[in-house]
Amino acid sequence: MRLYLLAHNPTDSVSQGFLPAAVRLGLAVTVLTDDPAAHRLAYAELGLPAEVLACRVGDFREVVAAIAAHHDGPAAVFSNSDHLQTQAALAAEYFGLPAKDWRATLCAKNKAELRRRLAAAGLDTVRSIELTADQDPAVVELPPFPCVLKPREGVASEDVVLVADLAELLGRCAEIRERRPGAVLVVEEFLVGQLNTLETLGDGRDRVVLGGFRTRLSPPPHFIEEVLEFVPAHPAEVTAQVLAQLDAIGVGLGACHTEFVVQPGGRARIIEVNYRAIGDQCDLMLQEILGIRYFEQVLLVHLGESLPRELGLRGDLRARNEVVCADRAGTLTAAPGPQDARLGEIRLRYRPLRGIGERHPRYRTNRDYLGVVWAIGPDQGAVDRAVAEFIAANRWEITA
Repeated sequence: MRLYLLAHNPTDSVSQGFLPAAVRLGLAVTVLTDDPAAHRLAYAELGLPAEVLACRVGDFREVVAAIAAHHDGPAAVFSNSDHLQTQAALAAEYFGLPAKDWRATLCAKNKAELRRRLAAAGLDTVRSIELTADQDPAVVELPPFPCVLKPREGVASEDVVLVADLAELLGRCAEIRERRPGAVLVVEEFLVGQLNTLETLGDGRDRVVLGGFRTRLSPPPHFIEEVLEFVPAHPAEVTAQVLAQLDAIGVGLGACHTEFVVQPGGRARIIEVNYRAIGDQCDLMLQEILGIRYFEQVLLVHLGESLPRELGLRGDLRARNEVVCADRAGTLTAAPGPQDARLGEIRLRYRPLRGIGERHPRYRTNRDYLGVVWAIGPDQGAVDRAVAEFIAANRWEITA
């Protein structure tokens, strides 16, 4: 059986999670990508047996053509990329395979459509407006300030910014439009509250809540995720509200990573829906926390398997995932290498995300991440201390 996996750039989720899982399941893997050289290098370094084919994966017609012309038929078409969920869904449907509803993948990716869908279902109305590439924000009816400006189809908090007034909105729009010519922007109400995530897995019929994370963001005006703390279960009424909104969008098959805030009175309001597994090493950490073969289970539902009646999720472990961020532009001249450690009952892992000698501007997004450290264990306080002590004991130096 052959798995066709769509990707842009290589990621830890694929190279350390889904590809090894596919090997364990006995699947042959073909990676379709518009960056084949990077994938071949990444997989060669890890000894992974994936075949890599060049393909314009942003166009579902090219994906269908590449699969149809290949040496055997697909058992599954899958992607863990925010950008490629609709293409993977349409290709899987074309070949009669288990597929996410392409309407749901499109809705999740398009932040304006997400707001319309939730409002039409009577579940939540967020004051928002779309700005086309040539539209003047000064002549439209805007949400009250402060409000959030973001690309309609952006990812990873890139170009997402809190603006205090019209003058700042006009300046930020000009900056983003210079970087993203032709992009449609969204201006929406700022949803105040503690940021959380809900991680779910479905087989198209049944869905399991795997837990979630409590997220700490960087200070405004940017929204960089700095720390995620595992939450085995959110309050039942909060979870029920989020699941109802996912149902309205049409989320069913596969992994889904949903970000939401909880406001006074326990009201849950979705920030965004990422119809794929959580990233930045949190999915690898989640597998350890839950004690299940998470990546295999995600692939199995895309192969048409039903979720087991009982997944056997552990609930006794706690975890912390914290990133080290660049605070300036420049060249990384000192940083620790990969590390794995056992500290009594705590397992700690560090992975660099930027190589020594690399020079970068300051992005004010997750592209500023220099490395990520995470720890799991039975006690949250001990886990937090282990991460803090690791960061304090190491140094990351950037030279201008």
